[in-house]
Amino acid sequence: MATDTPMQLGMIGLGRMGANLVRRLMRDGHRCVVYDVNEGAVRELEGEGAVAARSPGDLVARLERPRAVWFMLPAAVVQPTLDQLTELLDPEDAVIDGGNSYYRDDITRAAQLAPHRLHYLDCGTSGGVWGLERGYCLMIGGEHEPVTRLDPIFRTIAPGTGSAEPTPSRHGDGTAPQGYLHCGPNGAGHFVKMVHNGVEYGMMAAIAEGLSIIDHADAGLRKRTADAETTPLREPEAYQYEIDVGEVAEVWRRGSVVGSWLVDLTADALARSPKLEEFTGRVSDSGEGRWTVRAAIDEGVPAAVISTALTDRFQSRGLGEFADRVLSAMRSEFGGHAEKGTGS
Repeated sequence: MATDTPMQLGMIGLGRMGANLVRRLMRDGHRCVVYDVNEGAVRELEGEGAVAARSPGDLVARLERPRAVWFMLPAAVVQPTLDQLTELLDPEDAVIDGGNSYYRDDITRAAQLAPHRLHYLDCGTSGGVWGLERGYCLMIGGEHEPVTRLDPIFRTIAPGTGSAEPTPSRHGDGTAPQGYLHCGPNGAGHFVKMVHNGVEYGMMAAIAEGLSIIDHADAGLRKRTADAETTPLREPEAYQYEIDVGEVAEVWRRGSVVGSWLVDLTADALARSPKLEEFTGRVSDSGEGRWTVRAAIDEGVPAAVISTALTDRFQSRGLGEFADRVLSAMRSEFGGHAEKGTGS
């Protein structure tokens, strides 16, 4: 059923999430003006009903006042785009940064726009490539008035109350059960999203490590080299299991305490590719985990799991290789220990 409060929104940045945000909005009856440096992405959405803009300035010109312009851009591109738009927008217009910007930058950018009487909202957006159908969890920072004015936009983008069972002990009103939340003033939205992504790092690492332990439960069946450089497996009879990891992920989806969307996605990936040969194991980090750890240090809050998950990602990219070489060199120097081959 279409929204009873249709609005107009300009979207700059039509990657996977930006384009799907536009599609979700248009499906619910909102009108969208779109721009991206990739003209093909603009034409595709124009064919689906969006109004195409040739430039950020053209996008602004096609929007009704008070305007709402949503950025779905890499963090490094937000500032130059914001600088360009600042001179084109009018008082009471609003800019929403829905990407993964650093929350401290939001505070600075809101102050930059304030003399122009422009509103700046930071909106942490979670949902990935599945958000078009599932909806996107939104964590919003900014002034009360523009957040309230844009409520129909947020309500459409969010999953809605039917996406999860009601919390038994919860009482009172609020938008959180619908999947979006005004977290506080400028920066609060991206702060909550930053920590959300840090938690994601830890959850992903725990699932991956647990399945890896199960994958190696046949260690007692494997022939092991007997030499001074190999730790002996003292009780090989305790590790005689050849367990199908994909089936474990599947059973964990059903009734398990650790059942989650991450386990759902892992089970599906393993069903398609049981050994995951198409992946090298190089895991990137886009900043949120680092920022979460920094916040934990500044606050004096222990965050051992997230910190370890972050450094594990560094290790996956070979950034610990030099330290490993130093360790190997020290063993060689003090004990004459020779390196063994890979996997031994």
